[in-house]
Amino acid sequence: MSRLTIITERALELASQAGSSLKQAVPSADKLLQTGAALGAVKTGAKVARGFVRRNPVVAIAAAAGVGLLAFAAYHKRRQEAANAPIEGKSKRIEARKVNGSGKTAASKRAAARKPRKSAPSAPANH
Repeated sequence: MSRLTIITERALELASQAGSSLKQAVPSADKLLQTGAALGAVKTGAKVARGFVRRNPVVAIAAAAGVGLLAFAAYHKRRQEAANAPIEGKSKRIEARKVNGSGKTAASKRAAARKPRKSAPSAPANH
């Protein structure tokens, strides 16, 4: 073997050892790489979108208006569904009282039938 192949093999071994030790030392390194890739994709997408908007402003405005209308429609639909949804919670049954034709309950009718209370004698009025 030549010295060049020995050096490259040794460099590959060291790189693999460093990679495995990095994975063990920082378990979220994979997440960091994914986040970095996602940020790169967003940055590139933003550049492309900026160029498109500069060339076609009318199309961009129409697209933004369409997105706004769709968002409003979804919001309106959620509000309607929430208004028509059953109410969650505890309920208590309230028994209805019997009412006679005059709008008074039987309990108030009995109270009205009682004799009036005796009150203290009032002072005679001077006419």
